[in-house]
Amino acid sequence: MKKVLVADDTKNIRSLLSTCLKHEGFVVVDVENGEEALEAFHRDVFDLAFLDIKMPKISGTEVLRRIRELGIQTPVIVITAFATIKNAVECTQLGAVAYLQKPFTTNRIKQVLAEIMEMSNQHATVDDLLQLSNEKINHGNLEGALIILKQALSMEPTNSKVYEMLSKAYGLLGNVENAEKFSAICKLLKQNEQL
Repeated sequence: MKKVLVADDTKNIRSLLSTCLKHEGFVVVDVENGEEALEAFHRDVFDLAFLDIKMPKISGTEVLRRIRELGIQTPVIVITAFATIKNAVECTQLGAVAYLQKPFTTNRIKQVLAEIMEMSNQHATVDDLLQLSNEKINHGNLEGALIILKQALSMEPTNSKVYEMLSKAYGLLGNVENAEKFSAICKLLKQNEQL
């Protein structure tokens, strides 16, 4: 299961992000200032981080700068109320992968997550994608699993495991027609593998 750090001094923002990320199957650690964010990076390894640019004690930009100096390459999404060109350039140079401008909705969070996943999945193997889709299914995120499985299918259109997982996901969604279709293709592919 992937672990995400959420660092923002506004409780409502932390709560919104945490709820949305947990629903997407992430383990969330949330902190309210830059100092706590740095401490969290020293304690844990994160798969993703959301950093507010303006936080007490240490800014999100400074947190980003310091973790990069330590060699920590966690993908960072910068949260900002004011996306200035200067901030954008500085954070991009430090390796921020996306921006989330306040105020934002759960749909925008999901959109940013999908973009990040698409970028990271371009380097993933089909086995990685199958594992990730299985985690999504186990957390009830069937739509997210289908997106990942369709990408796996485009990479290896004759992999029986992909069809098996597609059948499982569609079955859980209650789409019996697609579940049966993908199950039948899976059986055919397995028979061909034995020849």
